[in-house]
Amino acid sequence: MTASRWYPFTILGVSIIGFFDAAYLTIQHYTQFTLPCTITHGCDLVTKSEYSSIMGVPVALLGAIYYLAIFLAVYIMIETKKTECLRFIAIATTFGFLFSAWFVYLQLFVILAICQYCMLSAITSTTMFIASIVYFSKEHLKNIKTSSISQ
Repeated sequence: MTASRWYPFTILGVSIIGFFDAAYLTIQHYTQFTLPCTITHGCDLVTKSEYSSIMGVPVALLGAIYYLAIFLAVYIMIETKKTECLRFIAIATTFGFLFSAWFVYLQLFVILAICQYCMLSAITSTTMFIASIVYFSKEHLKNIKTSSISQ
């Protein structure tokens, strides 16, 4: 398997991690149990802040849906061997990365507390963003080379 073939599997694996992280935070939101925060000690402050919901919808639930959508798009792409989903994945992970950057900013400079689960989500979003952009670029260049050779 070539190095560029690892990118979709990286995104697939990382999206699973992100999904379970976001699902865990969603469950916490609805059950109101106290998060065990063993690394940073600011989890409850962050997850119960005014920034933890958008129009009444928990950010964690939106994250779980996001990670599931990425997982499904990559899975379909791998199974069908077609790269049509790649544009969606690249665009979606770009937005995911930007939202993660915003939430990290809020933790560091507004809430003044760090949630380890939220930081895991930021790491997974960043990893998926980088992998999808690199993979998209490689596939796009490969398609350009293929189309110029065939002309």
